[in-house]
Amino acid sequence: MTGVIPMTARRSSPRRPSSSQLLTRVRDRSPGLAAGLVGGAVAAGLGLGALTVLVMVLWISSPYPDSGPGGALHVAAALWLLAHGVELVRADTLSGVPAPVGVTPLLLSVVPVWLVHRAARDAVDADEDGVVPPVSARTAWAGVVLGYLTVGAGTALYAAGGSLRPSWAWTVLGLPTVVALSAGTGVWTAYGRPRGPVDRLLRLLPPGARRVLLGPRGREKFLVAVRAAGAAVAVSVGGGAGLVAVSSVWHGDVAREAFLRLTEGWSGRCAVLLLCVTLVPNAAVWGAAYALGPGFALGAGHGVGPWVSDPAPMLPPFPLLAAVPDAGAGTPWNWAAGVVPLAAGVTMGWFVGRGGMRWSVRRTAVIAGLAAAVCAAVLAVAAGMAGGPLGVGVLARFGPVWWQVGGAALAWGVGVAVPVAVVVRVCGGWVARWRTAAATKAVTKAAAKAAEEASRALSLAEARATASRTTTAFRTTEASRATPQKAAPPKATEPSKATAAKSSTPAKPAKPAKPSKLSGPSKSPRTPVVAPRDGVTLRKKTVTPVAPEATAPPSPRPVPHPKESEAYDLLPADEPVEDVWRDEALRARWDALRDELRQRTPEPEAPANTEPEPPTVKAEAEAEAEPPAPPSPQDRGTS
Repeated sequence: MTGVIPMTARRSSPRRPSSSQLLTRVRDRSPGLAAGLVGGAVAAGLGLGALTVLVMVLWISSPYPDSGPGGALHVAAALWLLAHGVELVRADTLSGVPAPVGVTPLLLSVVPVWLVHRAARDAVDADEDGVVPPVSARTAWAGVVLGYLTVGAGTALYAAGGSLRPSWAWTVLGLPTVVALSAGTGVWTAYGRPRGPVDRLLRLLPPGARRVLLGPRGREKFLVAVRAAGAAVAVSVGGGAGLVAVSSVWHGDVAREAFLRLTEGWSGRCAVLLLCVTLVPNAAVWGAAYALGPGFALGAGHGVGPWVSDPAPMLPPFPLLAAVPDAGAGTPWNWAAGVVPLAAGVTMGWFVGRGGMRWSVRRTAVIAGLAAAVCAAVLAVAAGMAGGPLGVGVLARFGPVWWQVGGAALAWGVGVAVPVAVVVRVCGGWVARWRTAAATKAVTKAAAKAAEEASRALSLAEARATASRTTTAFRTTEASRATPQKAAPPKATEPSKATAAKSSTPAKPAKPAKPSKLSGPSKSPRTPVVAPRDGVTLRKKTVTPVAPEATAPPSPRPVPHPKESEAYDLLPADEPVEDVWRDEALRARWDALRDELRQRTPEPEAPANTEPEPPTVKAEAEAEAEPPAPPSPQDRGTS
């Protein structure tokens, strides 16, 4: 037991998942894998079913069916594999030698590719409510590919028993490649087009292009290059389709005769019409190859191009083949087909130049070269799928050669797109600077105009304010002139009759103050000289109340002696401080004036039954401001 316990504990350690955890993981992952398998199988079934229905309708409508429904089903399965790029082999030939059929209808290939792409995208987003997390990319991709290839393998096995048998080499290589790429793009789109897979593919490029695309702002550069290449491919293929249409109209009689010679019944003519519509994208690629220069082959050793046309003498009557130019050397009308690749190169350069306004000229040229390479690769793949063998002998080569088309597209792109991109970049920079300068000038002009308007408004407001203040001042002046002014009260420091009458209230006789000595300046501590402040000399003095005359009647109520004032007299700073009572003549004159003033001043009568008001603060201030009375002669004699 002691040895079993540690082993049991070690087995139940959380480092290794238990059986319940494994079942949970399988249960969580199985819906995503199962959904992928079902989605892939359904996509394959839909493509195969649609093609089978079309073939069965044509077989039923045919007045002379060569075989039973089994033969029609075998043909439908073989055509479904041919749509994926699988080369077929026709066994029942007149010579007994199997003849390959490798021309892939491009329009027919769009259906299975789109179905696989849509199945992979739906497999990732299995739950639209968001309750279950999205399926992982590998699980979804593997499920869709396995489900689709399962149906494809069964279809290949079934088609092997018919007159059109699939080539096993192409079945093993071509079918999985198309399905894997289509499912991969679907998963990549469902996950928001992440940058990681693209970076891994870009690492396969040359070092110069890799540094440009994987450096700063690499995603933007890659998108500009891809968009420019896509626009160039569209212009090239569209121009090729236009050439085919113009040539078909030019050779309309030959095309109509070929269409009527192939079959007589309406069902056969409908089948030929459907076949022509299916091969229209192939004819557009052939026209693009013709405009690029290499042209296409109509049999071994028989090429058709803008410089020379040498079609095979024994071609089957087919409406699309009636558009092939006549045999002989090229004419200026044939050479005019070069406008298509020229327009494609200009379009590519325009897209790169407009997208690279913030790049340098060298980087713009590199991106234009990369776009030309992408365009050449796409056209080469399309040329390889649009052509192929249609038999042995003369028909062993039918259609454009992929590497020739790719090389010509690259040469046109580098020779036209790169200079156009550089010119657009430089001219765009000039135009941008001109527009910036024009915009700056316009903004500056608008700002100056706004500032001028604001200045005018401010000046007008100031003028109005000044006028308002002037009007108010004028009205105030007029009002003050119309209103009589009151007399200003006398200052408290100026001695006058009014102040003397107010301050000479009856008071209790007080002891006469001792006069200061006349032999020199006063040394009383009550009359200190204060230091000058701000150019003014302040002299502190004590006001001594004047003793009333003996003849004055006593006051009904004694008035308290005013307290000594601490007031300061303001004297000029340059006036010397001296004793004003040193002059005996001045003192005698002052005594005479005081006696005369007291004799002339009437004595105030106290109101009946009214007590005199106590002296106010103003009266006390005025009394304190009055200069002290000079000493009497008796006092002087005493002293």
